[in-house]
Amino acid sequence: MDIRNITPEFSAAPQLDPQDMPAIAAAGFQAVICNRPDAEVPPSHQAATLRAAAEAAGLSFHELPLTHQTFTPEAIAKYRAILDQTPGRVLAYCASGTRSTIGWALGQAGEMDTDDILAAARNGGYDLSNIRPALEAAAHKG
Repeated sequence: MDIRNITPEFSAAPQLDPQDMPAIAAAGFQAVICNRPDAEVPPSHQAATLRAAAEAAGLSFHELPLTHQTFTPEAIAKYRAILDQTPGRVLAYCASGTRSTIGWALGQAGEMDTDDILAAARNGGYDLSNIRPALEAAAHKG
């Protein structure tokens, strides 16, 4: 398990295993967000299996599959709402953790400075400099 801390409240990881859930709870996380579509993984690692393991470990579990086509304003608003409504630490996962970190970053646009978003992602091991224009555009909407 490769948990990468982006902020004190948000971390990202590559694909999790159902057996990881007790350790995730023991590490102080309260919730898991699945950003990986079921079509990308075998049944043993699909959302329903991970949800059951997460809930058995006392974690809340949220499904928000993200692909290049589903990074919509509505999906980002839902991501932000999950984070805002979840007390405590949240761990999001996908294939590498990059999509999870991008979802977090886009949800922070306008709330955090773009340079601070990119620095947090970079400190967690994710170089999101290529989405700077999208972050800046999102920060100036509304």
